[in-house]
Amino acid sequence: MHFTKGLRGLCMGLQDLRLFYAGQNITFKKVAQAGKTNYSISSRSVSQARSETELTTFEMNKHSQKAKISKAMKAYLQRSVEHDKFMETKITEYEIGKRHLANMMGEDPQTFTQDDINEALKYLMPSGLFEPKARPSMNHPLEDYQKMKEAEFDELGRPYHTLFYTGLPKFFSILQQISFKAQELDSLLYSTGNKPAESKLLSELVMQFRFAATSYLDELAILKDTVVVCNIHGSKLFTKEKLEEKLLEKISDKLYEHLCLSFERLIDHPYSATVGDFIMQYREPVTISLYAEDIPELMYNEKGVPYMTATGLRKKSKAEVTVYGQGSGKFTVNGKDILYFDSIQDREQIMFPLQYTGLLRSVDVEATAEGGGHSGQAGAIRYAISSALKSFVSPSMAEKMRIAGLLTRDARKRERKKPGQRRARAKYTWKKR
Repeated sequence: MHFTKGLRGLCMGLQDLRLFYAGQNITFKKVAQAGKTNYSISSRSVSQARSETELTTFEMNKHSQKAKISKAMKAYLQRSVEHDKFMETKITEYEIGKRHLANMMGEDPQTFTQDDINEALKYLMPSGLFEPKARPSMNHPLEDYQKMKEAEFDELGRPYHTLFYTGLPKFFSILQQISFKAQELDSLLYSTGNKPAESKLLSELVMQFRFAATSYLDELAILKDTVVVCNIHGSKLFTKEKLEEKLLEKISDKLYEHLCLSFERLIDHPYSATVGDFIMQYREPVTISLYAEDIPELMYNEKGVPYMTATGLRKKSKAEVTVYGQGSGKFTVNGKDILYFDSIQDREQIMFPLQYTGLLRSVDVEATAEGGGHSGQAGAIRYAISSALKSFVSPSMAEKMRIAGLLTRDARKRERKKPGQRRARAKYTWKKR
């Protein structure tokens, strides 16, 4: 009985083995010897089966790896599909609105451009709002909605970028490139025979003359044969918002300030013109609205020292300021030094235009102020100094001063008391009885 069960199990095993090798295209040969039936397999069939089995196993593992997608990739693919559907809907709505707007204006929808849309909105929906962003507008969805960031990892979750785990790979990649460029420039500077101490002094000279006055340009001729500085006049670094739009990454104020400082150090290098193309990739041109007639020319005294006078007003205060070039940073107010103002805030306020233009230790300032208090006098002196410094700086720097608000008079003053009220805004306590 046990022998019968064992024989039956052996036959079933042979049948399964035959079916398996039949799937692998291996032939069986029947051999009859002395009344026994045996099954033999040729050696060629065995080697062929082994190679095909290994190939099939490799393909199965490969397919299983492709089928196994990381959770990050699944989430990205889901967001990508949702974003594509959203943009498709918005573009369809934009095209329908554009067609209706063209029909209302009697134009051909096929040739109706974005400029035509803006003009049609101005005509159909006139707005007296001063801020352009608050007026009715109709732009293409690709301009109004932020682009979706591309996947930064493969299907198995491995990141493409080496700085992926910093959280801001593109931003830190720029900082890394700045560091590499600075090292290349240092190598170039030392290869010309300059010692490290001389190179440091050269960088300080470049930094000192970056915002030099027109009367100092002759002194820059000494550095012509030594310094090849990148020309950044008429341009400015990308704003934080524009840089975030370009990189598709959210940047903090502290990191943006660090990036600005890194670019300034690279620009102040004596051989920064060598990497000028890299620097200008992250700068944009500045539209200069101050014309030459708005900037008065420098005047010269009997000693040949350039100077400029200006008047400033703030509240009830009035200030007369004279700025002398080729100075050492001397500052006098009504015959006294900067200690004329007791408040540190007032001192910082009148020094800010000089710090902003880089002329703090390059010019002398003589000011006379009258009327009002110390706060009003400080504001009047600040405005007068800014107006006088326009003649000492380049037009691009003057435009930066205008954007920073240094060339705009602060017209605020104390609001008058109203009749029937305690003060300008405060009312008397109302009592019913």
